[in-house]
Amino acid sequence: MTSNRHRLLDAAREVILAVGWRRATLTDVARRAGMSRMTVYRAFPDMQSLLAELMTRELLDQVGAVIGGTDASPADQAADVLAREFSAAVGALRGNELFRRIMDVDPEQLLPYLLHRRGRSQDAVIDILSARIAEAQSTGGVRDADPVLMARSLVLAAHGFALSVATMTDGVLTPADFDAELVTLARRYLAP
Repeated sequence: MTSNRHRLLDAAREVILAVGWRRATLTDVARRAGMSRMTVYRAFPDMQSLLAELMTRELLDQVGAVIGGTDASPADQAADVLAREFSAAVGALRGNELFRRIMDVDPEQLLPYLLHRRGRSQDAVIDILSARIAEAQSTGGVRDADPVLMARSLVLAAHGFALSVATMTDGVLTPADFDAELVTLARRYLAP
């Protein structure tokens, strides 16, 4: 990715954190990046395409830092390691500043990706998960099934744990309690 593209994505992140997605404009991004509007328009035709690339970058940074971050595990531990990585990735996403801002101010921006279609970010996470699942299957550490189906199923489960966990917490149950339950859920789902 070019340095201009990085600068634009960084500027877009700052603008969205400051004013929210709906109020952000490509002009704001250009101003924040110290570039001309035409430079921005050549890279991104509209805010939607810029947001899509920004969210993909954010999500891959969060997920990539956690999933596959451990060395290869013995087969008898592969499902446990992958389940812990998966839960940690969901927790990291839930704590991501940009994701939180969109959830708090412009949650309707996420609805198409929950109800109508997968986005590039979701596909990228599915690719990472399915590769890890296939790797673990090759040693017998994860049950034999279609790794893409398994990865997509885990992403579906992650939606609730990433987006709705606050509706289930109270003075007794915390997000950490649900993260532990997600580990259990994923471990049992993956176990051979």
